[in-house]
Amino acid sequence: MPEQRPTRLIVPRITRRVKGGNEVYETDSRMVPEETPVAFSYNGTTHAVMMASPADMEDFAVGFSLSEGIVSKLAEIDEIAVEEHDEGIDVQIGLAGEAGQGLTDRRRRMAGPVGCGLCGIESIEQALKPVASVARAKLKLTPDEIAEAVKLLSQVQPLHSDTGAVHAAGFYVPGKGIVAAREDVGRHNALDKLAGTLCRAGIAGKTGAVVITSRVSIEMVQKAAIIGAPVLIAVSAPTALAIRTAQAAGMTLVALVRGDEFDVFTCPERVPSAVEQVKTKAIDAMPNANADPAASTLVQSPTVRLVQYG
Repeated sequence: MPEQRPTRLIVPRITRRVKGGNEVYETDSRMVPEETPVAFSYNGTTHAVMMASPADMEDFAVGFSLSEGIVSKLAEIDEIAVEEHDEGIDVQIGLAGEAGQGLTDRRRRMAGPVGCGLCGIESIEQALKPVASVARAKLKLTPDEIAEAVKLLSQVQPLHSDTGAVHAAGFYVPGKGIVAAREDVGRHNALDKLAGTLCRAGIAGKTGAVVITSRVSIEMVQKAAIIGAPVLIAVSAPTALAIRTAQAAGMTLVALVRGDEFDVFTCPERVPSAVEQVKTKAIDAMPNANADPAASTLVQSPTVRLVQYG
């Protein structure tokens, strides 16, 4: 069995730079992240294979199982065994009775005849599955805390610092800072790893905000809702469907965080100063909570833009 594989490697390269209008070619080296195939096998049967950073596999297994609805709590996982192979990593996950039977039934339903035009319907419905509600969470954040969350996450990304080529997901708790963070070449993987970390550590999602270094797609909102986080903070922009999904979940979506500047797209009441500084009619124009996230009509969600100087 091979040794545990590295998460980063030094590789040779030829660089082209322009100095004073002149081309300069040099040979040197650069640190790059590793990625490897990771298979999740439940009760001995492979369920999914994806490319990921070869680290934090137990966290990844738990988080993936939760986000895919294979389990609903840690107790439904009996054991996790990480097997290193030359070709990749096989994560063997043993499920407790009911969870194992549920996955077996799910596989049986998905096994349709070849060429059936309706076989993909369940997959589409699964992609747009109802999102968990976080509307009752009482968390509120100040503008300084939002800015701090992103700043602190940038300080706990050793793989990104070395390579500049991976995503991160962290969990910010007011007064405590980033209490957990995970990195991966895949943004979904990083968030799954964070979900597993929080679950295994017994940290309640309602106590803080998920912070991500990527854009916000519907899957990122769904995963944050499964964690139970009432606030999702991102450095990049959200998609329209992500906005509708966050609103349906009662989740505050804060994106495009740049220093002290950010945009609040949904449920701005968790950022009280933002509500205080915008006109009432702008807040009233926000899409209604519990709206159908799969609705084909795009809800034009006005951005509550809070800009601080000085």
